[in-house]
Amino acid sequence: MSQKKRVGILISGRGSNMESLIGAARNADYPAEVVCVVSNRPEAEGLVKAAAAGIDAQAIDHRQFASREGFEEALDATLHAHGVEIIACAGFMRMLTPGFVNGWRDRMLNIHPSLLPAYRGLDTHTRALADGVKLAGCTVHIVRPELDCGPIIAQAAVPVLEHDTPDSLAARVLAAEHRVYPHALALFASGGVVVSGDRAALRQEPINQANPLYWPPVD
Repeated sequence: MSQKKRVGILISGRGSNMESLIGAARNADYPAEVVCVVSNRPEAEGLVKAAAAGIDAQAIDHRQFASREGFEEALDATLHAHGVEIIACAGFMRMLTPGFVNGWRDRMLNIHPSLLPAYRGLDTHTRALADGVKLAGCTVHIVRPELDCGPIIAQAAVPVLEHDTPDSLAARVLAAEHRVYPHALALFASGGVVVSGDRAALRQEPINQANPLYWPPVD
């Protein structure tokens, strides 16, 4: 097997998607290894979890810097010090400048709790329920300077149930995130995804995947 890609995970909170990535990377045949976790919030619960998993975990408090650029210089230096090749944003609640994003162009992934390009930004589940959609979900995409934009690598659709609340829908979407993010990162790290401009395509089309998905079910 070729050498594993070195991944740095960025978090701001509890790090549940981080845990799913770390867990997947423990498998011998997984094409990536998590070499560091960095949070912009020292109080982030995910830092404790990462350290317990044997991952180097660091806090770079954005509040200690006079500018976004100053924070990002420190973040960039930490990632390079760990030899990071791919950044995986996992609940990283900090807007990054175009300079930083373009410096890591086509090497930084993010997961968003909607079927992009629908419901960019915050309050995705509340907005989806208000619109009466029947399918919600999540998206793993390559980061671009615009918020929640960039080539889409993978998506998971989650049915919206009749009595869903934003919290109940969020819980089911999060469960899907924990499965699709490790899958998407593996595809990306192994070279199974080709990025061209603002589109991402699979090198090999999956078989038997041409049938539509229906919700509510069709007899």
